[in-house]
Amino acid sequence: MSDRIVMRVAESLVAGGPPGTAAEPEIVIGELDGPVGTAFATLLGDQVKGHSRVLAIMNTDIMVKPATLMVSKVTVKNERYTNILMGTVQGAIANGVLDAVRNGDIPKEKANDLGIIVSVWLNPSVIKDDNLDHKILFDIHRKATAQAIAKAMKNEPDIDWLLDNQESIIHKYYQMGLDGKI
Repeated sequence: MSDRIVMRVAESLVAGGPPGTAAEPEIVIGELDGPVGTAFATLLGDQVKGHSRVLAIMNTDIMVKPATLMVSKVTVKNERYTNILMGTVQGAIANGVLDAVRNGDIPKEKANDLGIIVSVWLNPSVIKDDNLDHKILFDIHRKATAQAIAKAMKNEPDIDWLLDNQESIIHKYYQMGLDGKI
């Protein structure tokens, strides 16, 4: 059996904080010399206005390992939003990646061989919140990133669980529609 990690995919949702602080990263992780590496390089080299792709960094010149690329799910049009996304959330994602290594979800010996692409959702309401708690926002995005990586590396949820629970899982917004709330 190969120790290669060709491509793993997962998502996570961490909510429960003040309005606007929920995190819902979607990630792809795999070897940089495979399809994830190709996607990583393509995304980094093909910038799109409003959807900048940036490396997850610990500070202005300290890139996290495994190399991690952030892609915004929301069109970025506001300087304050950009500063929160490319500051608080960027640092949180970098720390979440290191948490996944520390927790053993990512093998430490693979830190230079893997790449991670994180599709990031940051609620646009943060631009209007003058009392935004950056510590809470940071902690939630950090936890969600580590959680998504753990799920990807463990192939969770597995197909048997999905099949067994298919009829009992109702998408939140579908349910809200059924209830007449949207």
